[in-house]
Amino acid sequence: MHDTLNAATRPYAADSPLAHLLDMAQAVGQPTEDEQREDAVTAAAHHIYTAYPDTLGRVLDAMDWTGHPALHAPGFGFEPGATAWLDGGLWLHHTLRIGFDGAVDVLTLIVPCTCGHGYTDIVLDSQDMLIEILAELRPTHGKSVHDENLGDCRSIRPVAPLGRPVAVL
Repeated sequence: MHDTLNAATRPYAADSPLAHLLDMAQAVGQPTEDEQREDAVTAAAHHIYTAYPDTLGRVLDAMDWTGHPALHAPGFGFEPGATAWLDGGLWLHHTLRIGFDGAVDVLTLIVPCTCGHGYTDIVLDSQDMLIEILAELRPTHGKSVHDENLGDCRSIRPVAPLGRPVAVL
């Protein structure tokens, strides 16, 4: 009978290079949540100062960002990120997407909808795009125009599973 409570013997010698490498990896470990928050704030501030020097770089300081650790659960995962409050219901969200080609900065402007029930996420790719978006938002005082046909503000309630009522916010 196989005893599942006993760990399997390791297939390598205790003093092998693999054993030493695995010990090093365990000693290094993963960054703490505080380190993830700090790194997220640093990455956001650096991106703003280098990619948006004449706009966001002039109005936001590193201290304006709040770092958030990574979230991992079955079915989803989010990288560490940072958010900055712009006022009027607008937020910025920054994260680094790590891929095979390296890290890519992703800056998202989160804008409240004129309907008052949702937000629109706009991924920014340049300072010129930011200026263009802000020019469009100026007449509505920083709110995205609600369009019933698009449903882009996520204000449309999802259909509840059969037999269950939908919670109204």
